[in-house]
Amino acid sequence: MSKRLAVYLMAGPETSELAEAAVEGGADLVELGFPFSDPLADGPVIREAAERALARGMRTMQCLECLAATRERVAVPLVPMTYASLVEAYGYKRFEEDARTAGATGLIVADLPVEAEPELRRIQLVAPTTPEDRIRLAAERTDGWLYLVSVTGTTGARESVSPQVGGLVERARAVTDLPLLVGFGISTPAQAAAAAELADGIVVGSRAVQVAAESGTNGLRDYVATLRAAIDVV
Repeated sequence: MSKRLAVYLMAGPETSELAEAAVEGGADLVELGFPFSDPLADGPVIREAAERALARGMRTMQCLECLAATRERVAVPLVPMTYASLVEAYGYKRFEEDARTAGATGLIVADLPVEAEPELRRIQLVAPTTPEDRIRLAAERTDGWLYLVSVTGTTGARESVSPQVGGLVERARAVTDLPLLVGFGISTPAQAAAAAELADGIVVGSRAVQVAAESGTNGLRDYVATLRAAIDVV
């Protein structure tokens, strides 16, 4: 079974075209970031992308329209990634319904604890500091796959894959057979291969956002293709 490759992009006017390019490069899933003014989980690259998106008028309704436009271009799973304050302000049930109508196949609310809003179907995140009982609970409540945060900290490129990934994968695998995707701190093909060797797939965010901003659709397609090639030999 091939490893899964998820690519994160910030919602914006060009995102549907960028998502199409990412899929052409080999992405199996696209995470669509809804910009937030105080994104606690995000490092400088995604924070700056969020600021640019907000400055261009990307609010929740516009992000849902972006999601719908992206769905028209790609057939892979689309997962909005957002924060609890935005979803709460919009209305949890209304947000889930409108997101799925627009084409979402899942949802990530980065700062919403696993115990909160149990009726909101979403992909759960666990980290190296998450105790076993909460990993088990997250695995029981997650929607389709489990997001393994490779480091304790924010998103962003790092020099190497965290040595904590192996242990986290082992602890998660002990309680679930669901796919485990590792994210945070993966930016190079070598890092992608190293993480994919341990887990069922990877999520690449900051570097993808950076490449998209600097090199557009062609650059993003080529970058994603290098990641695809790297994990396909694992």
